[in-house]
Amino acid sequence: MHPAFSVIFLTTLIGAGQGLFLALFSGQLYSAVNLLPAQSSNFYVTGSIIALVLMIGGLAASFLHLGRPERAWRAASQWRTSWLSREVIILPAVMGLVFLYGALHLSGWQPDWFGNGIPNQPALIVGAITTFAVFVLYVATGMIYASIKFLQEWASVLTVINYTLLGAASGFTLATALAAWQDSGMIGFYGAWAVILTLAGLISRAASLYRNARIKYKSTVQTAIGMRHNAVVQKSMGMMGGSYNTREYFHGASAAWFKSIKYIFLVLVFPVPLILLWAGLSAASVQVLAAAFAVQYIGLLFERWFFFAQANHPQNLYYQTI
Repeated sequence: MHPAFSVIFLTTLIGAGQGLFLALFSGQLYSAVNLLPAQSSNFYVTGSIIALVLMIGGLAASFLHLGRPERAWRAASQWRTSWLSREVIILPAVMGLVFLYGALHLSGWQPDWFGNGIPNQPALIVGAITTFAVFVLYVATGMIYASIKFLQEWASVLTVINYTLLGAASGFTLATALAAWQDSGMIGFYGAWAVILTLAGLISRAASLYRNARIKYKSTVQTAIGMRHNAVVQKSMGMMGGSYNTREYFHGASAAWFKSIKYIFLVLVFPVPLILLWAGLSAASVQVLAAAFAVQYIGLLFERWFFFAQANHPQNLYYQTI
């Protein structure tokens, strides 16, 4: 498939924003039961703003691949059957809940409804609801692609798992840098989870690469044209120039460049951020931890490009020679 940069930025930005919120709420939950030191409201407000900015940026990017942006609202009309429609509905809901979560921390409203002395109970309740919505959004985003059965590289539960783990990993890496910047006592907590999620993402993404390298395609040149001959070779693409099909269903990169992208994202998303996290945690360096997020996010851009480009549309059986 031809990767659309608007979708690449959409999925990576909202994934990081969702992951950052999960980090914020996890830290607050641990603090509420005295497993971590309490944080100032400013920490959660700042984190919520950054998470919102990331998701707004992703939403804005999504409009760039719409032919008629003024009709974007119609994308939500098929929510009964379309995962895209469900994502269109859930994303603004998550953004609204994150805004409410940050606003509650900003307001300083801390009633003790249950008489147990747990602080910030309204924010905890909203945070729990938002956490559920965030995971639903991860599933909806991943299922947009995993539900397309004829694109066999995508049609796997690993697609959903990868979207979730990689988004969460980038969010927790960003939360580690935020904690260092705010001089929070949660640097070690966020850093440890960033490492765990990055390693889990490596295992999951490696599993999907292994699976996709061994796919037995249901359609072949022989089935496409109804001939059983073992040596069918296309000599011409059958037209004088390209077409929508030849542009939109093939990435257009050379075999060498396509292969190199895989190794670029494997290095940038996994080992380099892990090394930077280790160095940043050792020195409590905001700059190094921020670099860990920046490098990992750039790597995710390459990863998402490769994800889209790797999908081999069956129609390409008719365009072997371009």
